[in-house]
Amino acid sequence: MTTTDARSTVLGRIRDALALAPAPEATIPRAYRTGRTLPDDERIGLLTDRLVDYKAQVHPCTADRTADVIGAILRERGARRIGVPPGLDEQWLTGYDGETQRDSADIPAPSLDALDGVVTASAVTCAETGTIFLDGSPDQGRRALSLVPDLHVCVVDLSSVVAGVPEAVARLVPERPTTLISGPSATSDIELERVEGVHGPRTLAVVIRTDV
Repeated sequence: MTTTDARSTVLGRIRDALALAPAPEATIPRAYRTGRTLPDDERIGLLTDRLVDYKAQVHPCTADRTADVIGAILRERGARRIGVPPGLDEQWLTGYDGETQRDSADIPAPSLDALDGVVTASAVTCAETGTIFLDGSPDQGRRALSLVPDLHVCVVDLSSVVAGVPEAVARLVPERPTTLISGPSATSDIELERVEGVHGPRTLAVVIRTDV
């Protein structure tokens, strides 16, 4: 049998099978669960538990202490030069006395490796999985900014923390570039040796603003 004959036979069988298949439904049911809620203290507790399990640092604080907490984290890590997205709230950086570089699209991604860390906001966070979603908004920046530096300080407002994945996805804009963060970057080799910092920041510090 030639290649052409074999191809015709296979395609013919596929057509015959499709002819026997039932007609698809006119509309696909999408009754996903998106309305589950949890009290504030349960969301904070669940999110904190997941983040700590992922070996992330968790720093709950009130909104008026955001700058102090961020500054303390950066000083503790010895970060003398940090990158920030173009739309980050400047008030968050008043507790930091090092050099700040506002990111822009014309800065080559490899040059971000010279930064000691990065500070960003976040779009939404799933308490059940401990996953933080960034969507490229001006206060979160491009994906490279949060993946190349070794330290990521991410600010999460309690008002943006939802119970589960369906609730989180419902808040996202599908057209925006989305980055999902569940703890610092980590992977394991064939001997299950954990290695951090291979595909992203080695250290993730999450500042949870509990009154926003």
